[in-house]
Amino acid sequence: MKTLEQLIRPHLRKFNPCASIDEQAPHAENVIRLNANENPYNKPLNRYPDPLQLELKKTLSALKKVPTDNIYLGNGSEEAIDLIYRIFCEPKVDNVVAIAPTRMRYKRLAEINNIGYKPVLLDTDFQLQPDKLLHTCDQHTKVVWICSPNDPTGKPIQRDAICEILTLFDGIVVVDESFIDFSHQPSIRHELKKYPNLIVLDTMSTAYGCAALRLGMAYANKDIVELFNNVKYPFNISSLAQKQAIETLKDSFEIDKWVSTIVQERARMLHAFSVLPECAQVYASEANFFLAKMKDAGAIYQYLREKGINVYDCSHLPLCENCIRVTIGSKTENNLLLAALRQY
Repeated sequence: MKTLEQLIRPHLRKFNPCASIDEQAPHAENVIRLNANENPYNKPLNRYPDPLQLELKKTLSALKKVPTDNIYLGNGSEEAIDLIYRIFCEPKVDNVVAIAPTRMRYKRLAEINNIGYKPVLLDTDFQLQPDKLLHTCDQHTKVVWICSPNDPTGKPIQRDAICEILTLFDGIVVVDESFIDFSHQPSIRHELKKYPNLIVLDTMSTAYGCAALRLGMAYANKDIVELFNNVKYPFNISSLAQKQAIETLKDSFEIDKWVSTIVQERARMLHAFSVLPECAQVYASEANFFLAKMKDAGAIYQYLREKGINVYDCSHLPLCENCIRVTIGSKTENNLLLAALRQY
């Protein structure tokens, strides 16, 4: 296994980051802050946020059972994805490998960073064949992307397959667990000590109902988190977002209720779709959405748009011909969708 220093881009190996104002002189109530060119009025919005989000990390640490040193917080999970490219991948030289179909953000950010992107098709059961993926990797492959439960399929990737890749791949393996709270599969974040090349992504957008905050998490070994902190923008999460996230995370009973309700609605929607005349097949899901193969996905998509209902047409994705992805909404929203489809 290559060392972390061997994996990061050459110019970052001797990179000496400049500490932010708050890291040089941490905020405290009894400190007179005349070092950051802040306005002394309009408190508390006049002050820059904590650049390392220490209170929020403590709250997350207690909830997720991960040490604060192993937590990175970004402006949405896209920030962590972008940082992974900027830290580990040399433009025009390195490449990444990802399962397919999967989330488009990995490819889009690879293209923005001028990094090669190599998709590996899942099998017809939407599962990963480790040998096939490892065979696709070459000497310039720095990162492997695995979303589990996967988007748009809703299926978790088999844990044995992920662990085999973590063991045999000589680079960074990112497991995106943005939908793990809706799954029976336990999180792989508890395996960070066993796999130093593992990065686990999560989000406040789905189970926690905080998409507007734009707050994503990355769990990784301490040295990788330190690299993230060295390269990121200094004040990447606002004080308002940090405060609201802490308040939301403290109400674990309400969060559990949301998740339980969504899982129950998912089961109801899967059954309802399975008997729709226009649905050819509905796939089991462990996410807050499901994939359904329709007789004519394009026509269904347009029909629903005219009814003021948005679903995602996945027909352009590999293995997803004539498929739509349906997010589990409220019971009222779900009923309106079913009523529209029954009238089609």
